[in-house]
Order: sequence, then C-alpha cells, then structure tokens
Amino acid sequence: MIHGNITGIRQSVLDELERLLDAEFGREQFLPDRLLSLLVRYTDLLNREMLVYLSRDGEVLEIAIGSIGSIALPELHLRRNPDRLSGFRCIHTHPGGDARLSSVDLQALRLLRFDAMCAVGVADGLCTGIAAAFLGEMEYDNFSIVMKGPVKPGRIPQQLWMREIEVSEERVQKAIQEGGIVEEVEKVMLISTDSEDSLEELAGLTETAGAMVITRVLQNRQRPDPSMYIGTGKAEELALTCQALEIDLAIIDDELSGHQQRNLEAALGVRVIDRTQLILDIFAQRAQSAEGKLQVELAQMKYRLPRLAGQGTALSRLGGGIGTRGPGETQLEVDRRRIHHRIDDLEGELAEVKKHRELRRARRAKEGQVTVALVGYTNAGKSTLLNALADADQLVEDKLFATLDPVMRQVALPENRTCLMVDTVGFIRKLPHQLVDAFRSTLEEAVFADLLVVVSDAASPYYAQQRATVFQVLNDLGAADRPIIEVMNKVDALKPDAVFDPPDALLISAREGRGLEALKARIAKLIGTMRRPVEFVIPYRLGNLLSLIHEKGQVLEEEYLAEGTRVKCLLDAATEERVRREMGRTG
Repeated sequence: MIHGNITGIRQSVLDELERLLDAEFGREQFLPDRLLSLLVRYTDLLNREMLVYLSRDGEVLEIAIGSIGSIALPELHLRRNPDRLSGFRCIHTHPGGDARLSSVDLQALRLLRFDAMCAVGVADGLCTGIAAAFLGEMEYDNFSIVMKGPVKPGRIPQQLWMREIEVSEERVQKAIQEGGIVEEVEKVMLISTDSEDSLEELAGLTETAGAMVITRVLQNRQRPDPSMYIGTGKAEELALTCQALEIDLAIIDDELSGHQQRNLEAALGVRVIDRTQLILDIFAQRAQSAEGKLQVELAQMKYRLPRLAGQGTALSRLGGGIGTRGPGETQLEVDRRRIHHRIDDLEGELAEVKKHRELRRARRAKEGQVTVALVGYTNAGKSTLLNALADADQLVEDKLFATLDPVMRQVALPENRTCLMVDTVGFIRKLPHQLVDAFRSTLEEAVFADLLVVVSDAASPYYAQQRATVFQVLNDLGAADRPIIEVMNKVDALKPDAVFDPPDALLISAREGRGLEALKARIAKLIGTMRRPVEFVIPYRLGNLLSLIHEKGQVLEEEYLAEGTRVKCLLDAATEERVRREMGRTG
C-alpha cells in the first residue's frame, strides 16, 4: 500500500509504485543507483516528495508520497526493539533541488532512531545531490548528528556510509548501557480548519517547542464545530489514527474553549492543547528576564481562569462528616480565588516594572537618544540584523520566538549620528490576546520608538501575509503612525527577478551584510528629517552646550559674535529643550 498524499495520482502510477515494494537491492549499497533513478523519476513526474524505507537486507519496506512533516509515518509499527536502531534507513526526495537535510529530518532521525536519514535533491528531472545523517555520540543527554554530503550522483561512498550505520548502532547500544538516553519527544498530530499555510506555521511552532509532528489534518469547514471544533465523525476517524501512530498530543490551530478541549480529549483519547497554549509554552521556555517571566505567568493565568468552568465536579471538595458539614467551598472556587489573587499580584509587579521602563525612556529622551525599534514577524531575522548593525552577540536561532525579551544596542550611523536600536518580540498570526495584554509594556518599545524598522522575510512564500499581520498588530498597539522604514531580509535566498511591495523597501541580507550601509544611511536621513531648524546664540562660557549641539545635531551655520557663538542647526525636540533649559538656568 502506498501511503501519504495520493490524491490526483493515476492508478497506473500507483500500481507501478506498488511493484517497487517487491524489489530487492544489494545489501552492500547505501542508496542503489536503480532506486535513486526511480525516486528521481517519480519525484519529477508527480512534483511531490517521495519517501522510501529500505532495510539492511535491501528490501523496500514502505513507500510514501509527501514530506516527513506532512504524512503519517508508517514505519512506527516496524520498530522491533526500541533500545536499538530501527533496522532501516529513511530515503526521501526534496523537489526544488535542495539536498540538505532539514531540522524536521534530523528530529525524525533522533526520535525514531533510523539507521540513517537520507535526502535526495531533485530539480528538472535530475538529481542535484545526496546527503545523509547518522546518530552520533551522546552530547548533553541527546544524540549528536553526523552529517555526510551532499555529494553528486555517482559519488556516494556506498561502503563507507553502510559502515557508518554499524558505528551508529554501536554508539546507541553504548548510550543505552550507560543509561544516557533520556530524551522523550512528544509525537504530535496537528489539526486545523484554516489553511495549509496556517498548518505549516503551527508545525514550526511545534518544532520550536521541542515536539515532533507525525501527521497533519486539515478539515475544510466554514466555521469550527462549537462543541468539538471538528465534526464527530472526523473525531472518531482521528481517534483511530492516534492509536495507529501512537500519538501523544493533538494541537489545534485555534484557541479552544474549555468545553471543546475536554470533548476533543475524550473523543481522541490523547491530550489536547490549542495554539495559544503552544505559544505560551514556547514563551515560558524562552523568557529569561524577571519581567519576561512575570509576563508569561500573567498570560498563563489569564488563559487558565475561564477554563476552570465546568471542572467543578472533578475539583469539588465539599465538606462531609462530623465537624465538616455546611456549604463549604468547592476546590473550583478556591482555584478561581487563588488565580484572581495571583493575577492581581502579577499586574502589580508589572506595573512597577513599567514605571521603571518609563523612567528609563524619559531619561533617554532627555539625553537626546533616538530610539529605533526592529519589528517584524517572528523569525524574520531581526536579531541577526541587530547583531550585524551593532556588532552584538544577541541569540540567533532558526526558530520562532528566538527573542522574547527586548534587547537594546547602540548603533553608529553616518553623519556622526547614533541611535539606540531595540530588538522586539516577533509578531505572529492569531497572536493570543493574553500575550498582547501581558507583553504590552514590552511591546510599548515599538509604540514609543522614534522610528520603526519593519523587517520582513523576503524568502518566505508567505511574506505578504506576514507583513500584513505585522502592520495589523502595530495598528492594534497604536504604533502605526510612527515613521517607518521597510526592509526585506534574506535576499541571498531569492531569485534575481523577485518583486516586492512596497517597491521602495530596502533589500538586505543581514547574514551576509548586504545592504546594511544603505539601511544605516536611510535611518540617518530619516532621523535628520525628524529634527527641526533652530537658532541659538551660545554664550562663550557655555561652550559645553555648543559641543552638545555638534554632537547631537547637525550644524548648518556658525558665526562668532561679541556676546557668543550664533549657531543655526537641526535639533531634535529633546536636545533643543535641554539647550534652552541650560541657557535659562544660567541666564
């Protein structure tokens, strides 16, 4: 049986693929030439990923159509011994020509302990390269990855890669004997009534949280079912899928009511969380500062409070027996009261943090510091851009929400100018309102910034939707009226003829340093336009003010008079106010 996405494929093609299940290949070859040519041929014919499971005896065990992250993995029931390698290798194709192994590929290798994970790049009917990965030594309670390739067709070191499987087996057995294997990755089913794009983003969030997507389900509905999100019949069907694939967790691509969540858990027989819970979990993992941790806990409490309803029977602890009779207080009421008190405490603590943030902001304004906020969709490359512009060392990961706490760095600009650049938390579609409320003080860095640099991932096929989301969030925060510079990042991964909206957006590659000088120049120019022309006569005894004007502003004219230096310059409001205050104080 052929698994995966077989919709629209002719029966004759499926029959050909079925015959491949009877094929046998030599034991000494990691990827036999004949199998490689067949995979390339069908990938080009169907324009879909092909996936084959090949045993150490050269037997084709399973065939699937679709990517590892989008099909149910049929090999789960083939694992003979969970304390060893699986006994077969996963070989799959990448239409588009990229032979590199993805993070999802490597996660599957660790979780399912394949003999090896192999990717074949296919473009224009030809193989562009072959890469393989094997489990390595234990590092920090997890298997490291040994990468091989990509290599060109005909250059596969067949015997060496087969030997690598034996070495990998020895590493696994050694780790088991030493009791070093502690990793347990949750196997996840994703469920959505939205779109494939939304499911793809949910898969990225799931990977960031440290789980593995085994299968995805998209049910086309005009609106979610009010009692179970999906229909009863679909829930019964998915319950069987959860059993067959040993699913640990179902993640729903929307925010569920407590009623919907409980009904789904009962129907599917596995734990169920929604998109909001998933994002809250990621934020809880990544919060580093005291403020960030307070904000996450507040969001979690506000999410949990309305979902206590309906749990009274399970949580009730009414008094009973001698000395305990009376109305008492249900555990539900106790939980509600405690959560309300904790929310009040957290909001009080965050209010104090907000006061300190406002004081720092006011101090920066008095000192004439111009603040530039980097805003954009999560994983658009804001932290990489900050590192490149400020020569900083902010954490950079190819994961969603790699940056949670705001980070500020001084950036030197042309014309002897500087600015304070702020890297903010990334935006996302369906951003939970609990997070917007809890992180409002952090997001205010964008609201009160003098200038916004909106960073978009130009290489993302969804950049237009992501850009629209960013501007929607900015509008909701009341920051849409700020001066804005738009940049399209990651242009190193683009085709030369790519066209973007708006047409005046700067094209940059923060990773390669392309376009950064142009970005600095535009920031400096825009800051210059934010200053207004003023004229002072600075007494000679206040030469420090003249130095301040040269440092913070742009001098247009300078003339030495009997009473002092007449200077015509461009100054921002904060510096102008400081000069006038100092002159009035000594006047």
